Amino acid sequence: MGILGFLIGLVISTFLIYVVTKLMGEKEGFKTAFFAALLGSIMFGIVTYVFGYGFIAAAIGGIIWLISLKWLYNTGWLKAILIAVVIWIVVSIVGIFLPTFPNPF
Repeated sequence: MGILGFLIGLVISTFLIYVVTKLMGEKEGFKTAFFAALLGSIMFGIVTYVFGYGFIAAAIGGIIWLISLKWLYNTGWLKAILIAVVIWIVVSIVGIFLPTFPNPF
């Protein structure tokens, strides 16, 4: 994926998290969305390094990301789950329409 792909993905994720959380009534700004996207990327990397790709890694990564959303946005569990689900749906839809980066290796 490379650094350029990571940075582009981070910008897109930050923007989508920002839009979704604003639509959900959160007051935090772009900086919080950036930290949520960055934490999600770092945690995904660590979890997939330890557990590989698959259901277990996705479940553990999702739970850790949910905890970080709850903490970053200072919200309750139900709202954090709702935010996470909406972000997941929006990112999945956007991911269909955006081209993927070819692997240079």
